[in-house]
Amino acid sequence: MKINLQKFAEEVDASHGLLSKGTKLSYTPHGATGGTPTEIVGISTVPEIGADPEKVDVTTLADSKKKSVVGLQDASSLAFTAIYKGSNFKAVNALVPTTNYDWTVTYPDGMTVTFTGQPSIKLGSAEVNGALKFTLTVVVSDGPDFHPVDTQAAG
Repeated sequence: MKINLQKFAEEVDASHGLLSKGTKLSYTPHGATGGTPTEIVGISTVPEIGADPEKVDVTTLADSKKKSVVGLQDASSLAFTAIYKGSNFKAVNALVPTTNYDWTVTYPDGMTVTFTGQPSIKLGSAEVNGALKFTLTVVVSDGPDFHPVDTQAAG
């Protein structure tokens, strides 16, 4: 029986939970195909990703209690924090204030979340004995879309 140690080393077992170490953020110009995504180096915080649906009031004057239905989802903005390394700030700053980019968050088990949006950047505060950070905020115009790993195919 042969064991592919390389494959074993690359697989992540998320059955007991997943450590966030190795999570990556990358981008490509919006609509570009076949290009290699550019990774944002130094990401230290990935925000909650998803959308809360708006609540639409459908109560009529004949109703004795208020009624609601699920409306459109509000994806709003995603704020990623990065450790300032000079070159990573320069690279992200070059994206602003341009148009939309296609973004991908890749988790250690291979799951990805994709979305389209326009970036903005904010340099964090400086403090004694603290790392200098910046915030990359993406105003989401499309998505986010979740692409879970097919655990059946991986096994």
